[in-house]
Amino acid sequence: MNAPIGPRPTLVAPDPDRINSVGSHDSSSPARAALETALSRTGLAVEPREESALLRRIGRALAPGAREIPDDTFIAALCAVRRKRWASRMMDLTRREGRIWISREDMEQAAANVDDPAANDPILLNALEPVLAARYRELGDTPKAALEALRADMLDTGRVLSSAQVARVAASIASAFGLADSDRFAGGAQREDEERAENEAAIERAAQARRRREELRLEEWEQSLVPFREVPRILHCSQREALRWVAENRLPVARRVRQPDGFELWEFDPAELVALRGDLQEWRRGGQDDSAVPRREGGRDARGRHDTALPEPPAVGKHVANAVIARVAALDRYAAHFRTARALTRRITLVTGPTNSGKSHTALDALARAESGLALAPLRLLAHEFREALASRGVDAALATGEERIAAPGSRHLAATVEMCPFSNPVDVAVIDEAQMLFDPDRGAAWTAAIMGAPARHLFVLGAPDCIPMVRRIAELCGDPLDEITLHRKSPLRAAPSGVRLNDLRTGDALIAFSRREVLDLRAALMERGRRVAVVYGALSPEVRRAEAQRFNSGAADILIATDAIGMGLNLSIKRVVFASLRKFDGRQTRDLSVQEVKQIGGRAGRYGKHEDGVVAVLADAGSPRFIRDRLAAAPEPPEELRPLVQPDADIVRAIAAEIGSDSLYGVLARIKRAVLRVDDPNYRLADMEQPFAIASALEGVEGLDLTQRWTYAMCPVDDRDNGIRRLVGWAAEHASGRAVPPPGTGRLPPPDRAGREELERAEKRHKRLVAWRWLALRFPDSYPNREDAERATAELNDWIESVLRQHSRARTRR
Repeated sequence: MNAPIGPRPTLVAPDPDRINSVGSHDSSSPARAALETALSRTGLAVEPREESALLRRIGRALAPGAREIPDDTFIAALCAVRRKRWASRMMDLTRREGRIWISREDMEQAAANVDDPAANDPILLNALEPVLAARYRELGDTPKAALEALRADMLDTGRVLSSAQVARVAASIASAFGLADSDRFAGGAQREDEERAENEAAIERAAQARRRREELRLEEWEQSLVPFREVPRILHCSQREALRWVAENRLPVARRVRQPDGFELWEFDPAELVALRGDLQEWRRGGQDDSAVPRREGGRDARGRHDTALPEPPAVGKHVANAVIARVAALDRYAAHFRTARALTRRITLVTGPTNSGKSHTALDALARAESGLALAPLRLLAHEFREALASRGVDAALATGEERIAAPGSRHLAATVEMCPFSNPVDVAVIDEAQMLFDPDRGAAWTAAIMGAPARHLFVLGAPDCIPMVRRIAELCGDPLDEITLHRKSPLRAAPSGVRLNDLRTGDALIAFSRREVLDLRAALMERGRRVAVVYGALSPEVRRAEAQRFNSGAADILIATDAIGMGLNLSIKRVVFASLRKFDGRQTRDLSVQEVKQIGGRAGRYGKHEDGVVAVLADAGSPRFIRDRLAAAPEPPEELRPLVQPDADIVRAIAAEIGSDSLYGVLARIKRAVLRVDDPNYRLADMEQPFAIASALEGVEGLDLTQRWTYAMCPVDDRDNGIRRLVGWAAEHASGRAVPPPGTGRLPPPDRAGREELERAEKRHKRLVAWRWLALRFPDSYPNREDAERATAELNDWIESVLRQHSRARTRR
């Protein structure tokens, strides 16, 4: 170290008048005389608060009749007086650095070894090194054993090390043991710690024919349905009895047709009605056991248990339809579908706040303290970070994402993506992050399922303030008590008063665009100006995004250009967020950025403890700074919909298939779209099933797959803009025929410094194919072998893409 880490203690020159006045030590005192002489000879100074203790030590050191002491004795006495203060200073310095594994005893021992009374911060920190080295060597016979012992010691005191802290202490341990390559050991230790917390024409013709058969089957079924007025005739009952039995969920309404006047026409399957005739006498006797007592969805029965709800007897008129229909079909009673969760006494804690408000800290602490738990994240990258966060708290956790599994034998904690939420095994605590995703048209149903179905006694739901009304509604549907915690941003966030020119972008800025093309165009423009640039956009893999974020955070890149992919999942040290546009295409239309989008993305500006003041701006001529200011100041926008999105799962698909007597996934999904959940259901909305329906339609021509296998393929993450469904059908055909499906390759990868935008895009698409293949390999390992080859290819593509991005930046900088 070449400079002091902190301020040196203030020392004052001796004042004879003040010294003479201290305590009972007058100018004739031998100790006082010795002190004055020593100060004069050494040129040192003492503080008033040190004098009394120093005079006592000098008095004990003086020989009888002597009035002075040797300089080294005086220096030793002064050092002894200052040791306590030095130890406190070391505590302050090491805690600021995050070196929480250094104990008070270590510091006191190091302070005892300091023999320079004017020691500054670097001298104090250097004095710690031999003390720590000796301690590390005592902890174990090898560096690895010493590291494990130190971590165990920390756990015993209730403290855990982060991955970065593990790397730092590992480097110190390696140095203490004299390892030649301490960096390698430190890196390996960090990786281990992270791992703990972390590893066609014939088919189409056949499909068309089968789809047509299913459509005819559905049409014939619909034509066979009868209106409500026919029910009394078929069942030989009164109209009033029929209404009561519908309300009690005994008579299934096969289809509901909305009428222009707002009422609904109920239609019934006569075959189902005939099959129920034998039950009518018992219904009339009212001989209901406990299981038949009506209950509200997500509520409790007379014994206080959660159970599947039946509707209360309805009133008359339009209210009858609204009260009854929400509980008729399986998706209308979606909360009751999660039986394990409903059997538990759950408590939900909703933690909301803006970006950089520390929402996850309390929840992860509670999760780490629990005997068992789940951490559910929106992205694979965040699932890894949750796993690492648990590891830093001393909890080993397994990992489950769509394309990756990391086992943790003996562990009862799991970090996973939201779609991988397990619904059957109860746990003590679960954490679900980014709850505002409930409103996402593509993935919102996964958050609905996770919040309703997570089998946790205590469920923490984290999100932006916008999610509050929807989470309240879900808690109400589940019958779960809800606590709410509101957090505020730890550092201030303000809007810039004026636009920012491209030439005026500064180191630490993040420039936000809303398409890959715009990101790459802006990157080229900035590199023409000699700026070093990192990029983050959705088509990049999590690994490449993380590497690019690290380049930016480390200072290897001056400016980050990103899409709204930075809104979640990356730790970024951004001083200022600058929007390159205030409008975006959301897949359906080009529109202004919402309040939540500006707050979520703009909130990345500033970093507590590093960049205290976050600034949000817009490029000059790209929009009005007032737009940013108004959005940042605005209250959360009230949601247009408070009906959570839902979609079927494998159990629901199988149940409907059994009901209609078909093994066609296309037929099942068609029935769901047309008959199971009505458009204006008061409680739920059917999620966008367009892609699963398209995959199911394409798979109709593939023979040899059962219904569950087809549903698994329909859930596979493919991008149809890259002919993903067509490729998926080809893989499914190979699978159905009993042949192994080889993993996609990397293709030709030119030298990174010669790769252009097209080669980069091709590599990104290849990576997407590998993601889909690896997703399927985890579910059909016999048909998708050679996972190691796929993982090597994935790593090779990640490295190549990152090299391209780095090489482009270097080439522009050199030019």
